[in-house]
Amino acid sequence: MTSTSAETRPFRPADLGTLVVMAWSGEAPDGDMPYLLAYTLGDGQSGPEGSTAAVADLLTSLGLSIGEKVVDGAAHPSLPVTLLVEAGQAVVTMPQLNAQCPAPPEWLAAVDRRGFAYLLFATRPWPEARPGTPVEPEALAAFAGDTETLTSAAHVLLPARSLRD
Repeated sequence: MTSTSAETRPFRPADLGTLVVMAWSGEAPDGDMPYLLAYTLGDGQSGPEGSTAAVADLLTSLGLSIGEKVVDGAAHPSLPVTLLVEAGQAVVTMPQLNAQCPAPPEWLAAVDRRGFAYLLFATRPWPEARPGTPVEPEALAAFAGDTETLTSAAHVLLPARSLRD
C-alpha cells in the first residue's frame, strides 16, 4: 500500500514577483463602483507560471475561491484580507504582505459612499502594467474584463476602514 502526502510549500513573497494594486472607479447602475485590481507582473523567481501558481496558492490559503464567485468580506469578519483607506491611499493587507496605491478622488468618493471596494485579485500576470507607468483605460478594461482574467481571479467585496474607525 502506498500513500501520498500533500506537500505544503512555505509561502515566499518572492515567488509572487512584483505585486501591484491599482484603484479605479467604474459606472454601475446604482452609481460609481470603487474597484481594486491586484496582480503580479509575473517576474517571480519561477517566471510567469510560477507567479500564477504562487498567487493561486496565496488566495487559496486565505480562504478565497478562484472563479467568478464574489466573497462579501462584511459577511466574513474573519477574512484575513483588509482594506484601509487613508490619506488618499488604498492599502490592502493580508498575512505576510500588503500593497498600497494612490486612489483617485472619484474612487475615494465611491468607496466613501458605498463603504467597500470590489477587489479583483488576478492570478494572471499583467507584465505590461508596470508601477509608475500610466495605464490607458482601454488597456485596463481589456485586462480586467477579459474572461481569462475574471475566471482565474478571486473576487472580494472588501469593507473599507480608516484610522478613524
